[in-house]
Amino acid sequence: MKIFCGRANPTTGSVEWLEEDEHYDYHQEIARSSYADMLHDKDRNIKYYQGIRAAVSRVKDRGQKALVLDIGTGTGLLSMMAVTAGADFCYAIEVFKPMAEAAVKIVEKNGFSDKIKVINKHSTEVTVGPDGDMPCRANILITELFDTELIGEGALPSYEHAHRHLMQEDCEAVPHRATIYAQLVESRRMWSWNKLFPVRVQTSLGEQVIVPPLELERCPGAPSVYDIQLNQVSPTDFTVLSDVLPMFSVDFSKQVSSSAACYSRQFEPLASGQAQVVLSWWDIEMDPEGKTRCTMAPFWAHEDPQELQWRDHWMQCVYFLPQEEPVVQGSALCLVAHHDDYCVWYSLQRTSPQKNGRTHPARPVCDCQAHLLWNRPRFGEINDQHRTDQYAQALRTVLKPDSICLCVSDGSLLSMLAHYLGAEQVLTIESSAASHRLMKKIFKANHLEDKINVIEKRPELLTSEDLEGKKDLWRIRSPCGDCEGFDVHIMDDMIKHALDFRESKEAEPHPLWEYPCRSLSDPQQILAFDFRQPVPPQPVRAEGSIELTRPGRSHGAVLWMEYHLTPDSTISTGLLKPAEDKGYCCWNPHCKQAVYFFSTMLDPRAPLGGPQTVSYTVEFQPLTGDVSMDFTLTDTLGDGHGLTLL
Repeated sequence: MKIFCGRANPTTGSVEWLEEDEHYDYHQEIARSSYADMLHDKDRNIKYYQGIRAAVSRVKDRGQKALVLDIGTGTGLLSMMAVTAGADFCYAIEVFKPMAEAAVKIVEKNGFSDKIKVINKHSTEVTVGPDGDMPCRANILITELFDTELIGEGALPSYEHAHRHLMQEDCEAVPHRATIYAQLVESRRMWSWNKLFPVRVQTSLGEQVIVPPLELERCPGAPSVYDIQLNQVSPTDFTVLSDVLPMFSVDFSKQVSSSAACYSRQFEPLASGQAQVVLSWWDIEMDPEGKTRCTMAPFWAHEDPQELQWRDHWMQCVYFLPQEEPVVQGSALCLVAHHDDYCVWYSLQRTSPQKNGRTHPARPVCDCQAHLLWNRPRFGEINDQHRTDQYAQALRTVLKPDSICLCVSDGSLLSMLAHYLGAEQVLTIESSAASHRLMKKIFKANHLEDKINVIEKRPELLTSEDLEGKKDLWRIRSPCGDCEGFDVHIMDDMIKHALDFRESKEAEPHPLWEYPCRSLSDPQQILAFDFRQPVPPQPVRAEGSIELTRPGRSHGAVLWMEYHLTPDSTISTGLLKPAEDKGYCCWNPHCKQAVYFFSTMLDPRAPLGGPQTVSYTVEFQPLTGDVSMDFTLTDTLGDGHGLTLL
């Protein structure tokens, strides 16, 4: 049996699916999971613990045994909390086999094997009865099945099945309730992540404007949410058009439906403008009274911004309206939240759907190809006029009236820049059918379909005939140790063991502009590539060391590319300017940087005279594009602490 596993390409940030054999043991999935980040989320842990204690107490007060069903138990933490709170027995469901095996060991190490049964199944496969996985139905339901969108990991179908087949009527649930909130905003920056803007090019004949095809302008876009750290977005980047609106709630203690539904909230715009984006987040209440609440609200909507919990496993959502719409201050509108069993999307309407009798619209689907080919950061990159100007200036220095240009880049507008700047002939390689169709549409909208030749072929398969005969987040990795009084060292050991595998020695793509971070060293060139020379067949290898220049806690190394377009013009995919004196960084918001996590970190109290250097080895395979890295973390005491490489 073959298994498909996702791999994030560190250069593009996109997920690529690779085929693994039946003996694949998921080490990389363990190493790159968010389990550790959840265990470090103290706000989440404390509030779950409070909710669990209250639920067990309510059941006991009714004179009943407290029988707990924990769906998606992970390390077994919530089940151990339940037993500690007085639960009589817990059935801990975990479908991921390596995690279920770890949970069994953690439960045993903490002395709860007689009270907790770990079941390695999907919750929909769990059976109840004398010969089943559970002898009877449970009366307390504990889950942590949520993602940034709340329902994107299948929470609704799982709850629906659990109430029908695994839970008693009138059961307790922790969390008890979830509420999704939304706020309508106007934001040119965020809208640039969804639509192609006109691109201006200064030529010898005056200004030329690359316009998007009408099909792109009318396309409702991709249905997927864009989850980001809204706390890292400057308030100057958007204009608030509405108050924070509670859109809908889900009561997890009662029967839950995964059927499609919509919820409308009338509001009066706070300002006139263009409605473009819906910002959304949720909170969960751990008890029926709502006394214990865990919220994902960004700082401007948080009850106590000083107590804001930073977390990476739950962020905030950015949704794009199908089309931007003008709104007038004080003129009532309806914001409508739609959802099916896995997705949420929004629309803006003049009247409530219940009043106009409209049926639930289907999920928006991209029909222009652009949203399937370009991810959100790529849209932002293409719409970056300063970046375009840099490329145009570089092209002016090399183009001649008889230049023949070959553009090797899926979905790039560089071929159009070359044409407008005077190249005699332009060819562009589009290796996928989707990018071929998209570029044809863009060329046609700009009357260039006969000016630029599109070659649908992978670059390495190109022949002279094709050219017409011309040849011109550290918490995610840090050890947990004890979590809320429970020993989870086994989880740490499993992640560390997973990190020892070759696949996990590769860097991971992360948008560092969303993550507050500080550099502990100055940037250093690792490898250089001369694109004017033939690609070398042998691996390109670099070894060296980098010196620590600032004290602090180190979590890993960051690598990125700088493209030297001309001697005077450089585009960086990483740092946009030198780090400040204290090391605070300004990262390119359109790109993801390659992050290599260290398995140990530097004690923040350690003096600069202690750890000073880190040795590195980087090897690049030109024919496959694979990059492997190895860092030897050393200090004067020989403890192997990690230093940040920037």
